[in-house]
Amino acid sequence: TGGAGQFARVVGHIEPIDTAEAPHSFANEVVSGSIPPQYILACNKGFIDGLKEGPMIGHPVVGVGLVLTDGQAHSVDSSELAFRTATFFAFREAFKGSKPRILEPVMSVDVSVPTEFQGNVLASINKRKGLIIDTETQEDYCTISAEVPLNNMFGYSTELRSCTQGKGEFSMEYKRHAPVTADVQEELIKEHQKKLAEKK
Repeated sequence: TGGAGQFARVVGHIEPIDTAEAPHSFANEVVSGSIPPQYILACNKGFIDGLKEGPMIGHPVVGVGLVLTDGQAHSVDSSELAFRTATFFAFREAFKGSKPRILEPVMSVDVSVPTEFQGNVLASINKRKGLIIDTETQEDYCTISAEVPLNNMFGYSTELRSCTQGKGEFSMEYKRHAPVTADVQEELIKEHQKKLAEKK
């Protein structure tokens, strides 16, 4: 009784995608007209809303595609808002069950040092959970190429100076995003939940 309600039903699945092409994708595979065409854009908007703040630590979600396959609408009680909201919550529910991973920026690091300090530098990179990609020696100098999580590079210039008597140099640039380790992910989720609890 009274005004119109809010009715919308969406069916679909989420899948991992390659972020090199786009951070996310939306595909409409509804063929029966079970979701009227005017509500498809609202479904996409609901998906985008869900991506803005991931449920794990509140950061944007990337590397996921949503495929809309079916749904249901009501001639009176359906609206753009109903489909947008339904897609938002459907995505959130599917995302939680998909074993998502938290990503961190990984840097490509090149270190140039006199060969006598090579061992010190390799140890310092390993300590920072770096992956040694290559070492190249030319006369008295060696260049070490590695991939190191950005978070582990803070304070590295000071450490490099002290372990090479000020003779080492390094440069770094963004390489890619990669999943954090399971223990770091757990810690980040706990921190986020603690912050949310403090806001209440």
